[in-house]
Amino acid sequence: MVVNFGVPGAITVNNKYQEEFFLESITFEGLVHFACNSWVQPEKVNTKKRIFFANKAYLPCQTPEGLKELREKELMELRGDGTGLRIPSDRIYDYDTYNDLGDPDKGVEYARPTLGGRQNPHPRRCWTGRPPTKNDVEAESREHAVTPIYVPRDEALGESKQEAFNVGKLKGVLRNMIPFLTATISTKDDVIKEYSGIDNLYKDRSLPKIKSQDEFLKKLSLQNILGKIREPIEEIFKFEPPKVISGYTLSSLRDDEFGRQAVAGINPLTIQRLEVFPPISKLDPSIYGPQESAIKEEHIIHHLDGMSVQQALNENKLFILDYHDIYLPFLNRINSLDDRKAYGTRTLFFLTTVGTLKPIAIELSLPPTDPNCPLKQVLTPSVDATTSWLWQLGKAHVCSNDAGVHQLIHHWLRTHACIEPFIIAAHRQLSGMHPIFKLLKPHMRYTLKINALARESLINAGGNIESFFTPGKYCMEISCAAYRDWWRFDLEGLPADLIRRGVAVPDTTKVHGLRLLIEDYPYANDGLLIWSSIESLVQTYVNYYYSDAEMIESDTELQAWYNESRSVGHADLCHASWWPTLSTPNDLTSILTTIIWTVSGQHAAVNFGQYPYGGFIPARPPLMRQLVPKEHDPVYVDFIEDPQAYFLSSLPSLLQATKFMAVIEIISAHSPDEEYLGERKDLSTWSGDTEIIEAFYRFSVEIRRIEKEIEKRNADTSRRNRCGAGISPYKLLIPSSGPGVTSKGIPNSITV
Repeated sequence: MVVNFGVPGAITVNNKYQEEFFLESITFEGLVHFACNSWVQPEKVNTKKRIFFANKAYLPCQTPEGLKELREKELMELRGDGTGLRIPSDRIYDYDTYNDLGDPDKGVEYARPTLGGRQNPHPRRCWTGRPPTKNDVEAESREHAVTPIYVPRDEALGESKQEAFNVGKLKGVLRNMIPFLTATISTKDDVIKEYSGIDNLYKDRSLPKIKSQDEFLKKLSLQNILGKIREPIEEIFKFEPPKVISGYTLSSLRDDEFGRQAVAGINPLTIQRLEVFPPISKLDPSIYGPQESAIKEEHIIHHLDGMSVQQALNENKLFILDYHDIYLPFLNRINSLDDRKAYGTRTLFFLTTVGTLKPIAIELSLPPTDPNCPLKQVLTPSVDATTSWLWQLGKAHVCSNDAGVHQLIHHWLRTHACIEPFIIAAHRQLSGMHPIFKLLKPHMRYTLKINALARESLINAGGNIESFFTPGKYCMEISCAAYRDWWRFDLEGLPADLIRRGVAVPDTTKVHGLRLLIEDYPYANDGLLIWSSIESLVQTYVNYYYSDAEMIESDTELQAWYNESRSVGHADLCHASWWPTLSTPNDLTSILTTIIWTVSGQHAAVNFGQYPYGGFIPARPPLMRQLVPKEHDPVYVDFIEDPQAYFLSSLPSLLQATKFMAVIEIISAHSPDEEYLGERKDLSTWSGDTEIIEAFYRFSVEIRRIEKEIEKRNADTSRRNRCGAGISPYKLLIPSSGPGVTSKGIPNSITV
């Protein structure tokens, strides 16, 4: 380095090779480090030189004069010009609607509405530029063999993650052969006949012996592929028993476990305090009938420990899972599908003296044929054999509603879909040397690619989501309805969400400024620890770079990022009055904490327990095929004669079950290259500011302390929603994990 030359702030790179290469880093004389970690296109594809900046963070107004032009030039490259077909080596970030979920060229049954726009409001996705379909010029082609689905090059999965993903998919394919190997599927009606048909799917259960592994693999032509799976062939075909399995019985659907999973299961985000009795709908009564629930005082009075209904309300003892309004507008269409049956359900719970939730009534609603004649029935805890089975069927329908809302709203919409615009805008508007981009970078890892894969095989027409969940082809329209009517960014932070649902109230005397009305609420209790630790780090980080409101308001890149996230990425809701302002360091801290919480703790809570909590189909059926029988129904006689057979015939078929289990096992697993909250593999090159590095070390120590605190809580026998005979402790918000399905681990970003 030339004496008195100064410290280089940027470097340009030109790729003279025929192929792209991955540039990890460049270091000058051990003094200046450029952490590149990016693919560089060959000159024959892109003649423009790549620009990499040193790891020193600069706000736009602080940028050295010699770097200003390069800073803007790099952002222009990432934005593109909004036209053209993307090629795999491109790194352009832009927006589009979800007009690629259907495939109308395959037939009208594969056509799907565009998500995004007035009719079906939805966040935007990353632009690919693929050509339109032949039969609908507004729909984007899905001919991936010709034009592979695009994400910017640096968003691709790492090699080890891709390999783990491929092995998981292969196991899933093989495990779907189980129904045929075990000969438990009836070719006539495809109905599960006995619980043993499900039980045999798991390891340590019986499986027909395979005479010759080599001969078997030869027939499948899979020797080379299966060489990557280090398991005996008998084990490949078996699922690990999920946490909720308990023999062949319905014990995993018993009332106490049913209530516990509302606060410590895979969907602890829906339970809310009942504020008005009977519950009231917000739907138009001229279309959907009377707004008042059919649940009356006489249905629940005997389950309130001597309280009146009003006393129970006043003492915050009544809670509800309310799926009435989100499902009812879709039920006529859903129930007209083959082998799909659903209700709009409401479930009331009573908070017992030991802190557990006891289900006391289930309302099952169908759209009325006449607005004056509502089709509602109320089930209450059993008093005899018949009502016991009806109660179990009612709970199964609640679980099916819950599974759909969990997957379509709390998982897909609130984490994957709603975060993608913030990621796209960050790459388009925040320079790589901007401190906020540096803060967000680990929390954006892999998400665009995972979302692209979801469009390819999960949420597409005929994909896994439509196949596995009761709403079928209407699944994504339910997501759009929730986005339009319910989603609000200002309420996506954990404290705001808990207050919104009435399960917490502000209380400045408490550690997190909240008092939980369900004291033993594992998701909320552990989540608040994670939320507070993230908030503390973000506050330190923001205050280090921004001393006052003027610095926030004058930061052109920061304001452009937030404005574009709202006005383009969330265009359908951009005029909503609830969007937070971005004027002060506290505003920025709140916005960033919400985003980082959503992609880390929130996503972990709703994703990595999918197989452990949902892998035993009778306990949490994602799909129901029959309604609850009434005395005048023709099937009621069959139900009375063999209620177990009726229950099993209401569940997904064994083939549907194994397909579902295979998919959720894959997406519940961590890959070997996972980076967890409190970890940074590139910490030494992440920031050039010592104070920021020290703040991150403190954050890491706090995350380890939280992990020990959660483990301590899980061993506390007084916490009955965590600890007890046969109860799986709540581990989903334990930050660290090894690879595989572990029921724990909080990655830095939305990934699988």
